[in-house]
Amino acid sequence: MRHSALRYTVVSLTSGILFGILDGFFNANPLARSLLDVYQPIARTSINVVAGVFIDLVYGFVLTGMFMHLSRALPGSSGLVKGLSFAGGLWFVRVVMGAASTWIMFDIPARTISYVVVTGLAEMLAIGILFGITLSSEAKCA
Repeated sequence: MRHSALRYTVVSLTSGILFGILDGFFNANPLARSLLDVYQPIARTSINVVAGVFIDLVYGFVLTGMFMHLSRALPGSSGLVKGLSFAGGLWFVRVVMGAASTWIMFDIPARTISYVVVTGLAEMLAIGILFGITLSSEAKCA
């Protein structure tokens, strides 16, 4: 039990930090800045870094817990495949559905939405791989 709680905490913190790093990379690079410029009229002039870090850490804890509880039901016989399955489902619910809603409600260029969908897939795959590799033995015991 103690080992499981420690692993949950370490993986949660790691995934939260990974979320922050990937968000920064995918949203601050020159290509992203030009594609996301369409949001400039409603974008904040500064970012609340503390709130951003907190939110990414909360995501890490929630998603780690979700993976640990759902892993037995996920397709695949290895932790890596289960992590990829989780990533695919998470990508669809978190990224694709949000992008589809944005496309329907706002006049956003298709290339911007495509960028969000592709980088969202990369982010979810990274998180899923992390979970699959680090939590595969814990998931069997959960």
